[in-house]
Amino acid sequence: MSEPRGRWAEGVPDRLYTVTEDRAPTTARADVDLVTLVVARAEPEAGTRPECAAVLKMCQFPLSVAEISAYLALPVSAVTVVLAELLSNHQVETRAPIPAAELPDPELLQAVMHGLQKL
Repeated sequence: MSEPRGRWAEGVPDRLYTVTEDRAPTTARADVDLVTLVVARAEPEAGTRPECAAVLKMCQFPLSVAEISAYLALPVSAVTVVLAELLSNHQVETRAPIPAAELPDPELLQAVMHGLQKL
């Protein structure tokens, strides 16, 4: 039988429990999905939990929840609990991603690019 490999063998489930501090889901958590953009509104203060401080530092520019999850090496479910705490403290702001319908037409952009190249 092979030995357990990867992050689960290193005790990550215990770490997830401490990251979420066994918090129940909140209403703020329902507003956050994978493509929601997160922007920090405050700097981390002394005594801020490491995960919260990391989110505040990395979100100086908008990042999606999926990107935050990848950078922190935490599951999205744990990240949404951390974000719910930051949202309730007004330390981060969430924004909906730009809908594809509002993006400029690619053909128009190519026409502008070709026009500029001819100048």
